[in-house]
Amino acid sequence: MSPTAQKIRSPQRTASKQARQTQLIKATIRSIAKHGLSDTTMAKVAKEAGLSQGLINLHFQSKDRLLVETLRFVADEYKWAWQQALENGGKSSAEKLTAVIEADFGKVVCDRNKLAVWFAFWGESKSRPIYRKICTALDEEYDEMLTRLCADLIQEGGYSGIDSEPIATALSAMGEGLWLDLLVAPESMDREAAKATCMAYLAAVFPNHFGNSSR
Repeated sequence: MSPTAQKIRSPQRTASKQARQTQLIKATIRSIAKHGLSDTTMAKVAKEAGLSQGLINLHFQSKDRLLVETLRFVADEYKWAWQQALENGGKSSAEKLTAVIEADFGKVVCDRNKLAVWFAFWGESKSRPIYRKICTALDEEYDEMLTRLCADLIQEGGYSGIDSEPIATALSAMGEGLWLDLLVAPESMDREAAKATCMAYLAAVFPNHFGNSSR
């Protein structure tokens, strides 16, 4: 084999399995955002990735498996984002909750292609048990985290007559609604406005912690 041929072939041959799978999953995310779940095909993903369809078959065997792994990828990425927010967001519950909100509407999570993917899978989750299982597990873990933080704030602030679970549920639902606004009406909603909306809700519920916050 000539040196020129070696240079041409080496990137595809030497790319690690994980790196190649990530490349294909990111291409799938772009395809779903453009075409939706049902119209995303192996051929379209291959074209989006600039790779052969045979390579997709090698790594994922089927479209169904590729889609499941794509959902797992965005779910794991989202979980990592809010876990990092908890770890690095500060010591107090208010600081941690603020960091979680900022992560929810940060650039990594709040990418329009990824938002399109989330809503595409959520729309199919009723009829696809594997999608429902992945989404439900993530939602439950996220809601439990929010509920714990809200319970801590209620205790710290001496708030009475409020319950952490419905407050956390409302905050979670608000976030999902704002994600939808960001996806379908970007001209009237941006990430900073979405964060401000959530912070205004927290200020109304927990005025001792967020009432004078400028964030």
